[in-house]
Amino acid sequence: MDTQTLKNDIITKELIFDEYPVLRALYGERGSYFKILENYFRVQISLKGNHVFIKGEPIDSELAERALEELYNLIKAGYNLYPSDVEYASKVILENPQTKLKDIFLDTVFVTSGKKVITPKGITQKKYIEAIRKNEIVFGIGPAGTGKTYLAVAMAISYLIKGEVNRIILVRPAVEAGEKLGFLPGDIAEKVNPYLRPLYDALYDMLSFDKVVRLFQKGAIEIAPLAFMRGRTLNEAFIILDEAQNTTSEQMKMFLTRLGQNSKAVITGDITQIDLPDPKKSGLLEAIEILEEIKGIAFVYFTKHDVVRHPIVQKIIEAYEKKEKNL
Repeated sequence: MDTQTLKNDIITKELIFDEYPVLRALYGERGSYFKILENYFRVQISLKGNHVFIKGEPIDSELAERALEELYNLIKAGYNLYPSDVEYASKVILENPQTKLKDIFLDTVFVTSGKKVITPKGITQKKYIEAIRKNEIVFGIGPAGTGKTYLAVAMAISYLIKGEVNRIILVRPAVEAGEKLGFLPGDIAEKVNPYLRPLYDALYDMLSFDKVVRLFQKGAIEIAPLAFMRGRTLNEAFIILDEAQNTTSEQMKMFLTRLGQNSKAVITGDITQIDLPDPKKSGLLEAIEILEEIKGIAFVYFTKHDVVRHPIVQKIIEAYEKKEKNL
């Protein structure tokens, strides 16, 4: 229920929430969640008993009302709200006011060993998860910090735990920022390890150290440089190719044709961060051009607005985009 008054294009809306404990969770510690909403929607929000007052311009107030009601229903459904969730939810409502947050935030991908629930944090992430469920091959393309690799690893672990695949294979091309393997110290395993570290980090964030070690020992999880994939046929596997913008045309074709029976592949990359000597020969760019019409292959494109890291990451991306446009 809400009421509103109007004065000089500034309205005050009054919302009444039935369950006070849920409303207190929505309020946040010392009103921290209301402050986040105020910043995103450019309104003033205050609480008195179970009454919430929103003061601002009509459109802003309507959006803030929508966000409050959706977050309230999310908490009521059992979701534990964090500050980052309020930020992601605000972005979602601003992008598409009709979005049901429960459809996104309650879509559990995986529950980590530390009981952290991994769910999509936006509309594009939701599309990405749905695409992985429905297709044999999915390309996740966009800037760093959008959750492309992290969600792919979470989906892979989920499929493995449920017995839908027998193993996970995590792959990366060993080409980064102009550096070459031959100049790194150690044997081949030590040389490629730095390139695969982000994949290890995602695994250890979701599973206990002992669990990861056991899965590696059993061969249920394998991490390998792309060059080691030649000649293999991968059945009943969930394969992730990360940093795919740094594959050549030949490497991309070789990787895609490794897919065997009952397998699924997710390819992630950022076409603005190609480290090949000739960026135009990126296998990812070619795949976008020639594979989009094939049934069973899906492309999901992320933008700077989908960044789920620290808010400053989005500003950094915008700054570099601005510089590139002025070149």
